[in-house]
Amino acid sequence: MSLTLTSAFGRLGAKPNSRARGVSAIAVDGALVLNCSHALFVHPSPGVLRYEDKLSRESSTTTREVAQLTEHLTLARDGSLPVRMVITTALTGAKNGRSSRSFHVRQDLVGKLVKFDGDHFIVDFTRLEREAPVPTGRRKARQ
Repeated sequence: MSLTLTSAFGRLGAKPNSRARGVSAIAVDGALVLNCSHALFVHPSPGVLRYEDKLSRESSTTTREVAQLTEHLTLARDGSLPVRMVITTALTGAKNGRSSRSFHVRQDLVGKLVKFDGDHFIVDFTRLEREAPVPTGRRKARQ
């Protein structure tokens, strides 16, 4: 199923400021939702998916969107907010020479902002820990 940017953010409980180029939002649960470029992920260690970027790299982003992302990253850093991701992938072979993008979410991962110096930022994503299953069988009562 193909998602729009707005619907991808919506799956994480947030609404981007721009339907076409939204880069971040704060979700209803207080998490930072970050629009991440597929090409900027690395695996620094087992079980960690790292996203690393610079605000100064955002040449196609408006000044308003960069200011909002700066505000959101500052809130995430200072408030230890969880980070959720929308992943944007540039599609090759677009029709009529126009660029095209696809969007998807990883609801199984949660991130932590590990660095933000006002420009350079790093978010480490790990799998959500699941609670141990509750036994469903009955136990015999001790006598």
